[in-house]
Amino acid sequence: MNLPNSITFVRILSIPLLIWILSTTHLSSENGQKELLASALFIGASITDGIDGYLARKRGQITTVGILLDPLADKMLIAAAYVTLVQFNPSLVPAWVAVIVIGREFLVSGLRGIAASEGFTIEASDLGKFKMVVQIVSVVAVILDHRWKEWPLFGTYFLPVHWIAFCAIWFMVCLSLISAVDYFAAFWSKIDRQVVRSRRRAFVLSRRKRNNVVPTS
Repeated sequence: MNLPNSITFVRILSIPLLIWILSTTHLSSENGQKELLASALFIGASITDGIDGYLARKRGQITTVGILLDPLADKMLIAAAYVTLVQFNPSLVPAWVAVIVIGREFLVSGLRGIAASEGFTIEASDLGKFKMVVQIVSVVAVILDHRWKEWPLFGTYFLPVHWIAFCAIWFMVCLSLISAVDYFAAFWSKIDRQVVRSRRRAFVLSRRKRNNVVPTS
C-alpha cells in the first residue's frame, strides 16, 4: 500500500473514533476536552482529503484502490459527522439536515458513476469545493457549541460560536442544494452532447452504408 492510500485508510479509521468521541462526550466530566479532540480529529481527517490526492498525483501513485477509497472515505466522514451531530446537538442539526447532506452526496456519487459508465467524467466544481470548506466550519462550530456558546477572545471579546454554527449550517444546506443542481446540470449537459454525437455518428454510418450499396441489374 502506497503513501496516498495509507493516508486515505487512516482517514477511514478516524471515522469510528470520531463517532465514539462524540457519542461519549456526555459521559465525561472533562472541561470540553472531548469537544476539542473531536474538532481537531475532524479537521485533521478533512485536511488529509487534499493531501492524499496531491501526493498521488505528484508521485504518480494513482491506483484503482485509491480511486475507489478516496471518495468513499470523504462520503463516510461527512455522513458519520452529520448523523452523529443529530444526536449530539439536535437543536442545531435536526434529522432533515443530515438527510439533505447525505442525499446530496449519494446524488453526486450516482451521477459520477453513470458518467464514468458513459465514458466521461464530472470534475469537482469550485462550488463543491467551497461547500466542503463550509461543511468543515459547520461541523466544528456545532461540536464546540455543545460546550461553549461563546468563545473567549482577547479577554474582552467573545467569538459567537452558536451563531457561527447556526449560520454555517443553514449556509451549508443552501450550498449543498445549489451544488447538487450544479452537478446535475453539468451531467445533463454532457449527456446531451453524448447523445448528439451518438446520433450524428449513427447518421453518418447509415449514409455510408447506403452509399456503399451496389445496385444490381
